[in-house]
Amino acid sequence: MLKIQNLKRYFGGVKAVDGASFEIKDNTITALIGPNGSGKTTVFNLISGILVEDSGKAWFNGTEITHKTIEQTSNMGISRLFQQSRLFGNLTVKENLLLAIDNEDTKFWKNLFFYKITQEKEEKINRISELVGITGFMNKPAKDLSFGQKRLAEIARAILKPHKFLMLDEPVAGVTPPLRKEIANLLLKLKKDGETILLIEHDMNFTLGVSDRVVVMDSGKVIAEGTPKEIKNNPKVLEAYLGD
Repeated sequence: MLKIQNLKRYFGGVKAVDGASFEIKDNTITALIGPNGSGKTTVFNLISGILVEDSGKAWFNGTEITHKTIEQTSNMGISRLFQQSRLFGNLTVKENLLLAIDNEDTKFWKNLFFYKITQEKEEKINRISELVGITGFMNKPAKDLSFGQKRLAEIARAILKPHKFLMLDEPVAGVTPPLRKEIANLLLKLKKDGETILLIEHDMNFTLGVSDRVVVMDSGKVIAEGTPKEIKNNPKVLEAYLGD
């Protein structure tokens, strides 16, 4: 589904991404791991069009996405969860989800007070809210949510946005252990339903528990790839990231 080849992105003398290459197959969960500053989020930004690469190429479903804008990659079916919350605080959770389901933020804002939700959209929002476990606070303003509730609402937004490929940047950062377990079960359920997911996550127990494949980065380069078991037993990875 996704292929990146020799991607490079420099910021002055800093080689944030320095010739990274890897592929992601359909209907899998792939984790991108590495220490802070290894280039993971920069790779996410290059794929989703936030940044433009200095060199290298990327393909999505066989179509080159090099130099595509955020809007273009989004319209191609790439949906992303960011590290920081991007919910609109004065809107309810349901209204935030409506923004995602239409994928037309500007149009929605212009018609917010005259907006009529169709039965199809209502049913889809209800289905995803039940799946993610947010039905109990759908009518609360986003600013009044706890950190964990905001994270779940953000995940629901990413799922609701029309997509073929889901990118999750630290989905369980800062959430409680019980909620981490819920999110792990959710990701496995999404994969079972046919989703393809790429995630960045520092919680190795979580990452190795949900992933089919793991890509390890360091100093902008891919230093290892394999199954969770292979990565867990890779001496270089054990020494650099997981501890001995």
